[in-house]
Amino acid sequence: MNNQRSIEPHFDWQAYLTVTAYASFPEARRKPVIGITGNYGENTCKIAEGYYKSVWRAGGVPVIIPPLSDTDVIINTLEHLDGLLLSGGADYDPRYIGEEHSPKLGDINAERDLPELLITQLAYNRQIPMLGICRGMQTLAMALGGHVAQDLSEAKGGWREQEGLKHSQAEERSVATHIVSIEKGSILDGIYKDPKSHDSLTLRVNSFHHQAVDETGSHFRIIAYANDGIIEAMESTEYKSILGVQWHPECLADGLPIFTWLVNEARQYREACDMHQHTLTLDTHCDTPMFFPQNVNFASRDPKILVDLHKMTEGRLDATIMVAYLPQPTDRPKDYADSIFDKIENIVSANSQYISLARTPNDLWRNKQSGKKSIMLGIENGHAIDGNLDNLRHFAKRGIVYMTLCHNGDNDICDSARGNQTHGGVSSFGHEVIYEMNRLGIMVDLSHASESSFYDALEISEHPIVCSHSSCRALCDHPRNLTDEQMKTLAQRGGVMQITLYNGFLVQSGQATIEDAIRHLEHAISVMGIDHVGLGTDFDGDGGICGLANAAELLNFTRQLLARRYTAEDIQKIWGGNFLRVMNEVQSKRPL
Repeated sequence: MNNQRSIEPHFDWQAYLTVTAYASFPEARRKPVIGITGNYGENTCKIAEGYYKSVWRAGGVPVIIPPLSDTDVIINTLEHLDGLLLSGGADYDPRYIGEEHSPKLGDINAERDLPELLITQLAYNRQIPMLGICRGMQTLAMALGGHVAQDLSEAKGGWREQEGLKHSQAEERSVATHIVSIEKGSILDGIYKDPKSHDSLTLRVNSFHHQAVDETGSHFRIIAYANDGIIEAMESTEYKSILGVQWHPECLADGLPIFTWLVNEARQYREACDMHQHTLTLDTHCDTPMFFPQNVNFASRDPKILVDLHKMTEGRLDATIMVAYLPQPTDRPKDYADSIFDKIENIVSANSQYISLARTPNDLWRNKQSGKKSIMLGIENGHAIDGNLDNLRHFAKRGIVYMTLCHNGDNDICDSARGNQTHGGVSSFGHEVIYEMNRLGIMVDLSHASESSFYDALEISEHPIVCSHSSCRALCDHPRNLTDEQMKTLAQRGGVMQITLYNGFLVQSGQATIEDAIRHLEHAISVMGIDHVGLGTDFDGDGGICGLANAAELLNFTRQLLARRYTAEDIQKIWGGNFLRVMNEVQSKRPL
């Protein structure tokens, strides 16, 4: 069969180029780039036309990814992708999940397995939207903690074989041979369901497999079954744009909407990435130094910590304020805080090509423009100064940008939200501390402070005050959260409140999610206005929730803001602009 396109004699392809690409500027509209994992056979990387034509018809730009396990190749490829399509093909070698070959195992493709496991994990880390088709759904499970049965008959939970339901059909690929039932409220339900219908959704699909996902793992949930109990589709449980289907939609007449979903998610992902190019993203509170005694490696993707160079890069986070947290009591508290700052400086020195200390907002922008991440220094618990203003001056010289006056107990500066009201607010020594912080250009942080301490400090301070990691008491009744009245007063005095990702400050019970964090943010905006809010994750201090589990997932926060139609100006304010406004004002008064 001749598949060549029919052309007229003497077709002028240069003229065609002139009236298409060269007729106006730019040469082409920006479209989402979708990488498709290539199949391999007979010393050839190839792909069925249904994949790339479906991506094209859905409005994307298809590119084929060769099966190479070189991580430099994979990572550089991912930098240019907006979405990833994991294609179908031969079985997985079960040894990748520690199992020996079953006699029922089909043909495996040793050339593809490792490259696709690697690219899936690395794309997952970067929040890149993914669609897995047939083997591709099994790739998602294999790479991300699920389980794939080597044969349907070996699937956990039992396969109920029924006459007429065959999972490796002999019919043409365009023929739908069996029905799958779709979970209400799932991605597939949203893709296919008539919004006027309240009935459960079923689809007719094709089928070409005998390996099968029988456990999705914690990263996914099942959203479709066949009538015999085989898992037919799964989606992310973590608010990520990841979908796996066991059938081949590229071969079906009604398959295009799934590819349209992928292209749309890829478009939103790229919009968020572009936003981060021009936005300075600052997390105003992280407790990573608490893990220093465990010999963490900040330059590796260290599973012990939620913030490291890899995760900051994956989540496109420019800067974090890393605090020296002091439990109470601490022997020789000044020396203890100094030892933490020494360690941070050592980390920065060892990775100076990629990260730098910052003391001012200008430092942050300068580092971003030079391609470096930034760490700012802070103190969590004024216990660090050990009752001596000279120690406060010492830490000012070390470059701290704020000091949280107290933690979960009253100290000699003020009463804590979890304390015993020792002073009835800010102590006489606390007055001196706040005056000196104002003089030295150190921001006063009132997270953890009692209400009486909060209002006292607002009266004492000549400059606006921050709450580096707090949430809304109206939505979650916890003494660490701020009341609406506190929030209004803080805003009236020019201060800012940074929503935190600590589960117990977002919900009264159960597991908090990214939607709860957004709910607190939008409540704070409704009370305080857009100029007085931000984000202080409390990562590595028990912060981290579903959808925003570590620094790598912070791009998802921006996607949520974009989906809610926040402007670029508003997103910059939320992502640190408001906090840096206060920092600029406070630092402008410090002695030269």
